[in-house]
Amino acid sequence: MINFYCIFANIFMNRLELIEQIQIKKSMLCVGLDTDMNKLPVDIERSMDGMLKFNRAIIDSTKRYAVCYKINTAFYEQYGAKGWECMEATLNSIPSECLTIADAKRGDIGNTSSMYARAFFENMDFDAITVAPYMGEDSLKPFFEFKGKWVICLGLTSNVGSKDFQSLKVNGKYLYEQVIETVSEWGTTDNLMFVTGATKASDLKHIRTIVPNHFLLVPGVGAQGGSVADVCTNAANADGGLLINASRSILYASNGIDYADKAAEEARFLQKEMAKYL
Repeated sequence: MINFYCIFANIFMNRLELIEQIQIKKSMLCVGLDTDMNKLPVDIERSMDGMLKFNRAIIDSTKRYAVCYKINTAFYEQYGAKGWECMEATLNSIPSECLTIADAKRGDIGNTSSMYARAFFENMDFDAITVAPYMGEDSLKPFFEFKGKWVICLGLTSNVGSKDFQSLKVNGKYLYEQVIETVSEWGTTDNLMFVTGATKASDLKHIRTIVPNHFLLVPGVGAQGGSVADVCTNAANADGGLLINASRSILYASNGIDYADKAAEEARFLQKEMAKYL
């Protein structure tokens, strides 16, 4: 059965500590724990206990190369209470020196956002949460009110449908530009990051002119086709300034009993690529 007792509490990581970890590990790697039960290796039981066993093995094998772990909450929420328990146990298995992100994409009217913030920042003690800014400042303000936590706002995403709204021109600017400019005034470089997809590397250089000092969470490297070289060339800054996420390419590097070793190999390969820019 799952053991939910956490011996080591997750400790908040501020900006200077995050930069220090990047320099120590020569890495900007964020491992995405988007664990699909149907894709577990052949020797892992298709169950909550199996998912947790798999997650812990991935974390243990990649922690020397990663500075961050991102848990996509949908992969756990689909299973109800047992899924939440697995997510919490996974969170508690992440080393305290690594930043933890709840990839939940929340954002609603103020009092509802306050409840979301309490759920992920107080109850589960994530360091950061992804949010959707469509409803405006009052929908994100409650997240900023939690001291020592990070808000990661959707900026320019890598999905095909991003063109439907994000790339529309509004008063001479792309909507994503307006979003990043406006939201950057609501937080600081100490509590605000932006999501910018790796498959849109050509836009990253421009985004850096808008927010030169903010951290960017960059999904899309690996299975989605994004390139570490393109991302770092266009968006790295003096502090590194990036959390480059890889999920499927690490999680499912092997379907056999060597899955953890193969995950470590893929994480090490990505870390070596990132080290060239640090």
